Amino acid sequence: MEKMEHIIPDEQAGERIDKVLSTLNADWSRTQVQQWIKDGNVLVNGQKPKTNYKCSENDRIEISIPDPEELDVVPEEMDLDIYYEDQDVLVVNKPKGMVVHPAAGHGTGTLVNGLMAHCKDLSGINGVMRPGIVHRIDKDTSGLLMVAKNDMAHESLVNQLMNKTVTRKYRAIVHGVIPHDYGTIDAPIARDPKDRQSMSVVDNGKHAVTHFQVLERYRDFTLVECQLETGRTHQIRVHMKYIGYPLAGDPKYGPRKTLDIGGQALHAGVLGFKHPRSGEYLEFEAPAPAYFKELVDNLANNR
Repeated sequence: MEKMEHIIPDEQAGERIDKVLSTLNADWSRTQVQQWIKDGNVLVNGQKPKTNYKCSENDRIEISIPDPEELDVVPEEMDLDIYYEDQDVLVVNKPKGMVVHPAAGHGTGTLVNGLMAHCKDLSGINGVMRPGIVHRIDKDTSGLLMVAKNDMAHESLVNQLMNKTVTRKYRAIVHGVIPHDYGTIDAPIARDPKDRQSMSVVDNGKHAVTHFQVLERYRDFTLVECQLETGRTHQIRVHMKYIGYPLAGDPKYGPRKTLDIGGQALHAGVLGFKHPRSGEYLEFEAPAPAYFKELVDNLANNR
């Protein structure tokens, strides 16, 4: 582990520590520096700071730079549905049933395994098991994901997510007939205190906002388009359950009697963001998968 020291000069006083340190090396992004701070690899005058610590003149910053880790994700050749790719970013349409990155019980067959075989230049900010992954969608949710191929792109895309400038629109089929055409769900989300494996609307949870629009009403179901303003874990699934219209097929948040479609009827169909290098706004649209279209047709024929 390499170590270095930096004394804060007058002109850097009052600056956030993550911003200061990211200027010391062109290869260091603020996101990477923030992770080092969280991991205890950065000390200010011998003490562990917070990521938003504002520096004072003559502060002594000690940085322990972790050795690069060997990436132990096995590359696997896959027929990836890639919508866009250049030197900085990649947009891929993930199929239903595929896990995004390796974890306990899913060491192979994930999107990351396929990405590792497709390209070698993925951002390492998110760690050994999640190279290039900026955001994710659930295993049984299909649709578009943006992937960072270097740390500059990763930081830019993460900042766009934080600043709520990324366009993310989902198609969903929910139980029940929603009477109003539009709605906004503004309800905080956190771990369910009664079930740690699930998320729930909790008073002291993280700010979460979902906008929805009714596209079609059926006898017992509604087709909606949901647009994320924030991106909490299971956000659409939790929010739609919270207002009484849980997703069809959802094994975790849906009713006991639901459609047998192998998981929630949810598709991330539209993704838009500014290119990290050029600043050009890019937007992509992926049609819903065959099972989703078939389900819509069946519901339309049985009104």
